[in-house]
Order: sequence, then C-alpha cells, then structure tokens
Amino acid sequence: MKDNITVSISSVDGTKHFSFGKRTRHTFKFVSYVIFLGVLVTAGIIYYLVNDAEHSKLKLLELENKSSSLNKEIASLTALKQNLEQDLSEREERMLVVSDRLNDLEKVLGINDQDSMEIESRLDTAAMNSSLRVAMLTQIPSGPPVKNARTSSGYGQRQHPVTGNMKFHRGQDFAVNTGTPIYAPADGTVEVTRPSNQGSGNFLKLLHGYGFSSSYSHLNKFAVNKGDFVKMGDLIGYSGNSGLTSGPHLHYEIRFIGRALDPKPFINWNVDNFETIFDSVRGIRWESLVDKIELRVSQQLQLSSQKVAQSTEN
Repeated sequence: MKDNITVSISSVDGTKHFSFGKRTRHTFKFVSYVIFLGVLVTAGIIYYLVNDAEHSKLKLLELENKSSSLNKEIASLTALKQNLEQDLSEREERMLVVSDRLNDLEKVLGINDQDSMEIESRLDTAAMNSSLRVAMLTQIPSGPPVKNARTSSGYGQRQHPVTGNMKFHRGQDFAVNTGTPIYAPADGTVEVTRPSNQGSGNFLKLLHGYGFSSSYSHLNKFAVNKGDFVKMGDLIGYSGNSGLTSGPHLHYEIRFIGRALDPKPFINWNVDNFETIFDSVRGIRWESLVDKIELRVSQQLQLSSQKVAQSTEN
C-alpha cells in the first residue's frame, strides 16, 4: 500500500476515498508532460506567428513605399516623355520651317537638285553660295551709284557732246540734277578726291577689292576724304556740272587693274542674276577669283562652326 496514493474527499454525504496506484501516477505524469509540452509548442507557434505577422507588416509597408516611389518615378518618366514628345514635335516643326526657308534660299541662289542631299549638306552648300555672293557683291561694284537715274550715254564709241569729236566713252553717264547723292557701289578706300574745273571736273576714285576700282566725274562736292574707308551704300559725294560738260550729270567708270570696263553689267548685277557677270564681262579670270573666295569662305565657315561647337561644349 505504500506505493498507493489515497485522496479523501469529505462532504455532507460522507467521506469518499480515492486510491491511485503507481501505474495511474505514471499515466497522470505522462499526460501532464504531454499537456505541458503541448502548451510550450503552442506558445512557440503563437510567438512565431506573431513575429511572422509583424515581419509581414514591415514587408508590406516596405512594398507600399516602393510602390509609391515607383508610381512617382513612373509619373516623372511619363511627364518627361510628354515633354520630349512635345520638344520633338516643336523641333520637327522648326525643321520644316528651316527646310522651307532653305528651299526658298536655294531657289534664290539658283541651286537645284538638292532634295536628295542631307539637310546639313544643303545648309553648307547654301551658306557657301550665299557667303560667296555676299563677298563678291560687297567687294566688287554692283548696282547703280545713283538712285532712279536715267542713262544719258553708255559705254563705247560716241561723238563728244561738247567738242563734237568721235571718241571712245569709257564710262556711263547718268542724267541727274546737281546735288544728287552718290553712293559707294562696294566696300573700298578713297584713293583720289581731286577738285578741278577742267576735264573730269571734281573727280573721286574708290579702290575696291580684287583689283577693281570705280570713279566719279563732274561732281558738285565730296562727302569723303582721301584715305577714308567706305562701305557699300555709304554717301561719297554729290553730282554736279564741273569740268568739260554740256550739263549736270554723273560720269561713272569701273576699271579692273586700270582697264576700263563697261559699267552696265555691274550696274545690273545683283544676287538674282549673280552668274550673268561671268559671261557678260570678259577678260577677267572669274573662275580663279571664285575659287580663291570659296576657299577663304569655307575656312571662315569652318572656323565659325568650330566656335559654335566650342560654345556648345562650354
């Protein structure tokens, strides 16, 4: 009996005794261990699940933050795409405008069959041609020295209106009133301002580029002095009736290395009929002159392009 455990329970109905043997005690201990172990396992599982839930919440919060960041980045990229598309559209419109203006410029310059070329090459060609024309038209006399004037006598053999003798007329006379403004037909330097009451009267001579010169006779007065630099279109003097003349007019001459040339082709010369001068004025090596000017212009254009590129890089 010493291995038995007796439990007594008293009540109004009396006392009851419960006796537990060794085997029962082992069973009770085993059941107690199992329950304790189950409680521990359950507590561990609950702890793991709680921690896992917290970790999942943190992960979810991190994903939400990443999602928000990605949404902002997508919105930024979308706005950038729209800006780029708008900028591209504006650039395309500007390119169309440039292309149209380039077509107009090519028509003015007489450049044909350029549609198959890249626009950069077309721009280079147009720039070369326009620069060449500007260089020649501003350095070689072009256009009339007086505005809206009638030609009273042209270049060639004629009877002198005063002496009556047949003589070669080496210039062109404009019938203008005394005091009519005279303008430089090209850039140049004033070589001569000679007052006189005989022959050519008050005489003015300009030195231009590439061996050309222009002179003006029978002036009323000068607007420049010897050694002055003038630009195309500058006022240089006023017409008059000085010297051997039958009336007020301007005697205008153009020379190349001292040789008199017919002024008419130069008076009619402009950007619209630029190449006509090469056929109408003989005895000048125009091809050589054009080659030299083209070389200089190309060097200037290349230098300008390099400056633009350097400015862009800076």
